Amino acid sequence: MKKIALEEHFILPSLLPHMLAAMPLVTPEASRALVDAMSDFGERRLAAMDAAGIEIAVLSISGPGVQAEADAARAVDLARDANDFLAEAIAGRSDRYRGFAHLAMQDVPAATAELRRCVRDLGFVGSLVNGHTQGVYLDDARYDPFWEVMQELDVPLYLHPGDSYVLPHVLQGAPELRKPTWEWTIEMSSHFLRLVFAGVFDRFPRLKIVLGHMGETLPYTLWRLDSRAALITGKRPLKLKPSDYLRRNLFVTTSGQCDDVPLIAAISALGADNVLFSADYPYEDSAVAGQFVDNAAIDEATREKVARLNAVRLMNLTV
Repeated sequence: MKKIALEEHFILPSLLPHMLAAMPLVTPEASRALVDAMSDFGERRLAAMDAAGIEIAVLSISGPGVQAEADAARAVDLARDANDFLAEAIAGRSDRYRGFAHLAMQDVPAATAELRRCVRDLGFVGSLVNGHTQGVYLDDARYDPFWEVMQELDVPLYLHPGDSYVLPHVLQGAPELRKPTWEWTIEMSSHFLRLVFAGVFDRFPRLKIVLGHMGETLPYTLWRLDSRAALITGKRPLKLKPSDYLRRNLFVTTSGQCDDVPLIAAISALGADNVLFSADYPYEDSAVAGQFVDNAAIDEATREKVARLNAVRLMNLTV
């Protein structure tokens, strides 16, 4: 079945130092192989897409990108350069590639202006932010003007994993749990819930936020979120139950979760319209990801939604 993939990465030399500094503990050979794969926009990447049945890949900078840049002015310049680079790469294969804007959230007006430029002038289909930016999460009130423009443009924001700003004590001394094994799951599910409980989705009800890895366990938690949130005293008021925001504003992808159990849970919890395919290239095997969706224990109408139709609707794609 033809597919559209949303979490497919590239890198360029200016952002490579940040990526290498945040790289999970892999061998030097594996690190070089990842960099080589992300640096290619030709036959190698297209072959991986073809092996998975991916007709369109939405490309984005491999994390942490400019979220790790301490100098805000430099972050703005690096983000703009990355977006221009990506626009040129897409122009070379506009039949196969789309793009997510890379944004320097250190400077909210600059990030907002860059988002507008990327969507309106470069034809990008949304944005991707690698977690917190220098310890500031996206529920901070300074980002309200940015969210207003995200809602106005009607494009999604892919909230991609990044390292904890301060490593939680429970992960200290347990390097096996760092980064993609477990740390990023805690970090990203908590980041999304900060948006919920800060009332971001009350102020901007049409926002569309995407989480990878089948939603970082959130689809399993809807009943408990509602039950426990109801007990809290002195809480910030919300218009809806927590689960209502997850069903309305959260979209999840299959990246890095090639298993029927979380897939069926996500579809059951969030609805078949809110689950989308992704491979997480080159960190995961695209062919394995594609075969998983092709053979998953779901009906054919749902399979087509997950594989491509939900992506077309979410990002207003013309294919």
